[in-house]
Amino acid sequence: MSLEQLIESCKKNNAKAQSQLYKLYSSKLFSLCLKYSRNYAEAEDNLQDAFVTIFGKISQYQGKGSLEGWMKRIAINTALQRYRSAGVFNIVNEEQIEDVSLEIDEDDITLDFLLKIIQELPDRYRLVFNLYVLDDYSHKEIAKMLDISTGTSKSNLARARLILKEKIEMHKTGSNSQSL
Repeated sequence: MSLEQLIESCKKNNAKAQSQLYKLYSSKLFSLCLKYSRNYAEAEDNLQDAFVTIFGKISQYQGKGSLEGWMKRIAINTALQRYRSAGVFNIVNEEQIEDVSLEIDEDDITLDFLLKIIQELPDRYRLVFNLYVLDDYSHKEIAKMLDISTGTSKSNLARARLILKEKIEMHKTGSNSQSL
Protein backbone atom coordinates (compact mmCIF):
# COMPACT_ATOMS: atom_id res chain seq x y z
CA MET A 1 0.00 0.00 0.00
CA SER A 2 1.43 3.40 -0.97
CA LEU A 3 1.62 6.27 1.51
CA GLU A 4 -1.17 8.07 -0.36
CA GLN A 5 -3.42 5.00 -0.08
CA LEU A 6 -2.53 4.66 3.59
CA ILE A 7 -3.49 8.29 4.21
CA GLU A 8 -6.78 7.88 2.36
CA SER A 9 -7.58 4.76 4.40
CA CYS A 10 -6.78 6.66 7.61
CA LYS A 11 -9.13 9.43 6.49
CA LYS A 12 -11.85 6.76 6.36
CA ASN A 13 -11.02 5.75 9.98
CA ASN A 14 -9.64 2.38 8.89
CA ALA A 15 -8.11 0.94 12.10
CA LYS A 16 -5.67 -1.29 10.21
CA ALA A 17 -4.35 1.70 8.25
CA GLN A 18 -4.10 3.78 11.43
CA SER A 19 -2.10 1.00 13.06
CA GLN A 20 0.22 0.85 10.07
CA LEU A 21 0.72 4.63 10.10
CA TYR A 22 1.46 4.44 13.84
CA LYS A 23 4.07 1.71 13.26
CA LEU A 24 5.70 3.74 10.49
CA TYR A 25 6.09 6.97 12.44
CA SER A 26 5.78 6.27 16.17
CA SER A 27 9.51 5.88 16.86
CA LYS A 28 10.41 9.16 15.11
CA LEU A 29 7.60 11.03 16.80
CA PHE A 30 8.44 9.48 20.16
CA SER A 31 12.02 10.78 19.89
CA LEU A 32 10.59 14.20 19.19
CA CYS A 33 8.14 13.97 22.10
CA LEU A 34 11.00 12.94 24.39
CA LYS A 35 12.85 16.16 23.55
CA TYR A 36 9.87 18.22 24.70
CA SER A 37 8.91 16.16 27.74
CA ARG A 38 10.23 15.98 31.29
CA ASN A 39 10.56 12.21 31.22
CA TYR A 40 9.80 9.00 29.35
CA ALA A 41 6.27 8.59 30.72
CA GLU A 42 5.29 12.13 29.76
CA ALA A 43 6.73 11.55 26.28
CA GLU A 44 4.56 8.45 25.93
CA ASP A 45 1.49 10.49 26.93
CA ASN A 46 2.40 13.21 24.45
CA LEU A 47 2.89 10.64 21.69
CA GLN A 48 -0.51 9.09 22.38
CA ASP A 49 -2.19 12.52 22.46
CA ALA A 50 -0.41 13.49 19.25
CA PHE A 51 -1.67 10.40 17.43
CA VAL A 52 -5.21 11.03 18.67
CA THR A 53 -4.94 14.51 17.13
CA ILE A 54 -3.30 13.18 13.96
CA PHE A 55 -6.07 10.64 13.38
CA GLY A 56 -8.72 13.22 14.26
CA LYS A 57 -7.34 15.79 11.84
CA ILE A 58 -5.89 13.63 9.07
CA SER A 59 -8.73 14.67 6.79
CA GLN A 60 -7.24 18.20 6.95
CA TYR A 61 -3.91 16.97 5.53
CA GLN A 62 -3.94 18.07 1.90
CA GLY A 63 -0.69 16.47 0.75
CA LYS A 64 1.13 19.80 0.70
CA GLY A 65 4.47 19.22 2.35
CA SER A 66 5.50 15.93 3.86
CA LEU A 67 3.16 13.92 6.04
CA GLU A 68 6.03 13.42 8.49
CA GLY A 69 6.56 17.18 8.79
CA TRP A 70 2.83 17.71 9.37
CA MET A 71 2.79 15.02 12.07
CA LYS A 72 5.95 16.45 13.71
CA ARG A 73 4.28 19.86 14.03
CA ILE A 74 1.30 18.20 15.71
CA ALA A 75 3.58 16.28 18.11
CA ILE A 76 5.50 19.44 19.06
CA ASN A 77 2.31 21.43 19.52
CA THR A 78 0.81 18.64 21.63
CA ALA A 79 3.79 18.73 24.01
CA LEU A 80 3.84 22.54 24.10
CA GLN A 81 0.10 22.69 24.82
CA ARG A 82 0.70 20.68 28.01
CA TYR A 83 3.12 23.39 29.18
CA ARG A 84 0.90 26.28 28.12
CA SER A 85 -1.98 24.70 30.06
CA ALA A 86 0.23 24.32 33.13
CA GLY A 87 1.17 28.00 33.04
CA VAL A 88 4.90 27.34 32.63
CA PHE A 89 5.31 30.55 30.66
CA ASN A 90 3.20 32.86 32.84
CA ILE A 91 6.26 34.34 34.55
CA VAL A 92 7.62 36.75 31.99
CA ASN A 93 10.98 38.27 32.72
CA GLU A 94 12.48 39.93 29.71
CA GLU A 95 15.63 40.91 31.52
CA GLN A 96 18.11 40.34 28.75
CA ILE A 97 21.17 38.47 29.86
CA GLU A 98 24.28 38.39 27.78
CA ASP A 99 24.11 35.77 25.05
CA VAL A 100 26.22 32.80 26.06
CA SER A 101 28.14 30.78 23.53
CA LEU A 102 28.17 27.08 24.18
CA GLU A 103 31.08 25.15 22.74
CA ILE A 104 31.24 21.44 23.24
CA ASP A 105 34.39 19.36 23.02
CA GLU A 106 33.18 15.97 21.82
CA ASP A 107 36.12 14.27 23.55
CA ASP A 108 35.01 15.52 26.98
CA ILE A 109 31.22 15.25 26.70
CA THR A 110 29.20 12.25 25.57
CA LEU A 111 25.95 12.63 23.67
CA ASP A 112 24.13 10.82 26.48
CA PHE A 113 25.42 13.32 29.06
CA LEU A 114 24.45 16.25 26.83
CA LEU A 115 20.94 14.89 26.28
CA LYS A 116 20.59 14.26 30.02
CA ILE A 117 21.49 17.82 31.01
CA ILE A 118 19.24 19.28 28.30
CA GLN A 119 16.39 17.12 29.64
CA GLU A 120 17.03 18.48 33.14
CA LEU A 121 16.69 22.15 32.14
CA PRO A 122 13.65 23.94 33.59
CA ASP A 123 10.72 23.53 31.20
CA ARG A 124 10.66 27.04 29.75
CA TYR A 125 14.41 26.96 29.06
CA ARG A 126 14.43 23.42 27.66
CA LEU A 127 11.54 24.08 25.30
CA VAL A 128 13.03 27.28 23.89
CA PHE A 129 16.48 25.65 23.62
CA ASN A 130 15.07 22.64 21.75
CA LEU A 131 12.91 24.73 19.42
CA TYR A 132 15.70 27.19 18.59
CA VAL A 133 18.83 25.02 18.59
CA LEU A 134 17.58 21.56 17.67
CA ASP A 135 14.55 22.31 15.50
CA ASP A 136 15.62 25.61 13.88
CA TYR A 137 12.65 27.77 14.81
CA SER A 138 13.18 31.54 14.97
CA HIS A 139 12.56 33.52 18.15
CA LYS A 140 9.53 35.06 16.46
CA GLU A 141 8.09 31.60 15.71
CA ILE A 142 8.89 30.37 19.23
CA ALA A 143 7.22 33.43 20.76
CA LYS A 144 4.06 32.73 18.78
CA MET A 145 4.07 28.99 19.60
CA LEU A 146 4.60 29.55 23.32
CA ASP A 147 2.60 32.76 23.60
CA ILE A 148 5.58 34.71 24.94
CA SER A 149 7.49 37.74 23.65
CA THR A 150 10.54 37.38 21.41
CA GLY A 151 12.59 39.01 24.20
CA THR A 152 11.50 36.29 26.62
CA SER A 153 12.41 33.65 24.04
CA LYS A 154 15.89 35.15 23.63
CA SER A 155 16.35 35.47 27.38
CA ASN A 156 15.25 31.88 28.00
CA LEU A 157 17.67 30.63 25.34
CA ALA A 158 20.54 32.56 26.91
CA ARG A 159 19.66 31.21 30.36
CA ALA A 160 19.46 27.64 29.00
CA ARG A 161 22.90 28.00 27.44
CA LEU A 162 24.30 29.43 30.66
CA ILE A 163 22.96 26.51 32.72
CA LEU A 164 24.27 23.98 30.20
CA LYS A 165 27.67 25.68 30.09
CA GLU A 166 27.92 25.58 33.91
CA LYS A 167 26.98 21.89 34.03
CA ILE A 168 29.48 21.03 31.29
CA GLU A 169 32.24 22.95 33.07
CA MET A 170 31.40 21.19 36.36
CA HIS A 171 31.52 17.85 34.56
CA LYS A 172 34.90 18.64 32.96
CA THR A 173 36.50 19.73 36.24
CA GLY A 174 35.19 16.65 37.99
CA SER A 175 33.06 18.65 40.42
CA ASN A 176 30.33 16.24 39.64
CA SER A 177 29.44 15.65 43.27
CA GLN A 178 26.42 17.90 42.81
CA SER A 179 23.43 16.18 41.26
CA LEU A 180 23.04 17.08 37.61
